[in-house]
Amino acid sequence: MRSVRLAAVLDCCCVLVFVVIGRASHTKGESLAGIASTAWPFLAGLAGGWLAGRAWRRPYPLWPAGVSAWLGTVALGMALRVVSGQGTAVPFVIVALIFLGLFLLGWRFAAARRR
Repeated sequence: MRSVRLAAVLDCCCVLVFVVIGRASHTKGESLAGIASTAWPFLAGLAGGWLAGRAWRRPYPLWPAGVSAWLGTVALGMALRVVSGQGTAVPFVIVALIFLGLFLLGWRFAAARRR
């Protein structure tokens, strides 16, 4: 159970790093409310990805846990942004796919190499 919590925390941290860097690069400010407003669709997408991939069973492998976390975060996150009236420009979707892929899959790859 401890490894599941650690994996969930690492995934959430990856999403939050993405949000904070994105907000900083667009000079949106670093207020807690602003970060929460931007992060919630992606965190909800991450939860959906975890459910779809049943990541709680084996959260460390790239497949299916990592890929489902990554694609769920981006796909559901973008869908929730549309529903909530936030932007989803094509370049933003591409950046999100690349950044979140590198981070959500990257830490899992590093963990696998370490073992």
